[in-house]
Order: sequence, then C-alpha cells, then structure tokens
Amino acid sequence: MANQKLTSNLSRFFAGTVIVLAIVIGHLIFYLVLGDKANFDAEGHPKPGNILGIMYKGGFIVPILIALLITVITIGIERFITIQRAKGKGSLDLFVKKIKGMLASGQIDSAIAECNNQKGSLANVMRCGLERYKTVHNDNSMDKEAKEAAIQKELEEATALELPMLSQNLPILSTAASIGTLIGLIGTVFGMIRAFAALATAGQPDTAALATGISEALVNTAVGIVASTFAIIFYNVFSTKIDSLTYSMDEAGFSIMQTLKSKG
Repeated sequence: MANQKLTSNLSRFFAGTVIVLAIVIGHLIFYLVLGDKANFDAEGHPKPGNILGIMYKGGFIVPILIALLITVITIGIERFITIQRAKGKGSLDLFVKKIKGMLASGQIDSAIAECNNQKGSLANVMRCGLERYKTVHNDNSMDKEAKEAAIQKELEEATALELPMLSQNLPILSTAASIGTLIGLIGTVFGMIRAFAALATAGQPDTAALATGISEALVNTAVGIVASTFAIIFYNVFSTKIDSLTYSMDEAGFSIMQTLKSKG
C-alpha cells in the first residue's frame, strides 16, 4: 500500500513538473526558434514559405499550444511506460491460464511464486488474493462464507490500489483533448481581429496582407488540433489497455473464488 501511494505521489509530481517545463520550453521554442531573425525579411515579415516565421506571427497563444503539445506527448510516453510495466512479464492470457492450472491442482505456493515472478498489476492482485486464500483455507474458526468474504474483500482492496495508479494523469490527456482546439480557436479569432483591423486602417484593400494575416491566425487552430488529436489517441489507447487489465483482474479474482468453492 505504501509503495502504491509513493508511486502515485511521484506520478503527480512528475505531471506537475512536466507542465511547468513544457511552458518554459514552449516559450523558448517560440522566441528562439520561431522568432529567429533568419525566418523574416528586412521588414519583419515571414519569408515566403517559411512556416516557422508564420507560426511566430500567430501570436502569444502559439507558445501555450506548443507547451500543451509537449505536455501531451510527454504524459503519453510516461503512461505508455507505466502501463507496460503494469502488464508485467510475458502474456497476460498465458499467465492467467497458468495460474488457473496451478489453482486447479492445489499448487497455491507455486501460484504465489509465479505472481512474484510476473511483477505486474494483475499479479499483485492475484498474489494478495492467494495469500489471503492460503491464510483462511486452514482456519477452522471461519465458515465457508466468511472465508469467501475475506478473500473477496482482499481482492477488491488490491484492485482498488492498483487501478488509480494505472489511470493516473489520464485526466490531463482528457483535458488537453478538450481544450486544445478551443485554445487554438481563441488564437485564431485574435489573429483574425488583428488582420481585419490592420486591413481597415490601411485605407485600401490589400489581399496579400489579408491572406498573410489569415494564414498566421490559422496557425493557432492547426497546432491546437494537432495537440487535441494526440491527446485523444493517447487517452483512448490507454483507456482500452486499462480496461483490459481490469477485466483480467476480475477474471483472476473469479478464478480464485471458484477454486475456494470447489475445495469446499
């Protein structure tokens, strides 16, 4: 339990650090890379076809969107590593089948040793259930119903400790998926306002200037959509993997309970 709490605290600290660093890096990229003088002509306009210069002209929303994109990618990598570790060694299906076979033949100690070797979230849940099963199996002071309740409670508590660790930081991806496009649209609206305001003060229509202003404004929407797309993909992929692990935990718990019932 202490280990799961420490892991959760480290994950939250990591997420907070990533967000702060992403904001700093986003602004550095904006001013040092996108704002490099080599991207602009003598009048300060982006050189023809220079995407970096056009992005710089997108305004103050651009570094925020870059920071959002960096955050999404970093959290995505962190969640991928965490969930892969949570799966443990080898195939989960083969592991569950192996444990079922050991339980059917009464090899409880071997099953516990196999869980220690697998080192995944599913293995942690099964180990807790098996250890509790081993404790109550020969306890003559408990009737069958009490033994089942004790094991079921242990499995539920172990699962409740593992699942939050798996879903840690997913709300960040979910939030990024929702606000990425919206922040981009805000930047686009501001850019369009500036473009038309400049056109109005010019006194005569300048289609080239208007086209440049619109392209600069749309940069915000483009970056926002990219960030949202990555966030949605990561969130759905990780949610599916977590659901699969949760199903495996439930299946393993059911197998342990069935073994208890069959042993009488």
